[in-house]
Amino acid sequence: MRLLLSFLILFPFFASSQDCKLKSEKDPFTKEIKLSTGFTYFDGGSVTIDADAKEINFLFNIEGPDRCFDDNTTVEFYFEGLKGKTSSRNQGTMNCEGLFQLVYKNTTNNPTTLLQRILTRKLTQAIFMVEGKKPVTVTFSPKEQEAFMVLANCLYTEGKKLIK
Repeated sequence: MRLLLSFLILFPFFASSQDCKLKSEKDPFTKEIKLSTGFTYFDGGSVTIDADAKEINFLFNIEGPDRCFDDNTTVEFYFEGLKGKTSSRNQGTMNCEGLFQLVYKNTTNNPTTLLQRILTRKLTQAIFMVEGKKPVTVTFSPKEQEAFMVLANCLYTEGKKLIK
């Protein structure tokens, strides 16, 4: 009975991995492999998820005005089934192109809380808080939520294989 229950719980992860289409690229200097989901578009921007042997990188490209992000810019993520928000700070460089970056260490250990939520829950909304300016809100449609979660799981699973 426990085996059947375990299979039913893990089935969505195995089912989604069958549709895993990642771009693979070999760095000409270091000879290390880098995986990427490519850009996935949503209303208000796009996101790409990359992984190499050392880190997993989420790069959000937000459209519209007030897109200058620095290391004081934060994002509040809201997930389906959770009442609270999960916040994180921009880990990229200062820019006015709307680029917001989250970086996680690629390890065989359990992922951080935010990464765990991205992998297991549908992301419904992200609010980018720019100091002194109006927040930029991005709402994900049900189709975009599913696509984002599937791509994140796919890249996370395949990214673990790059660890040496």
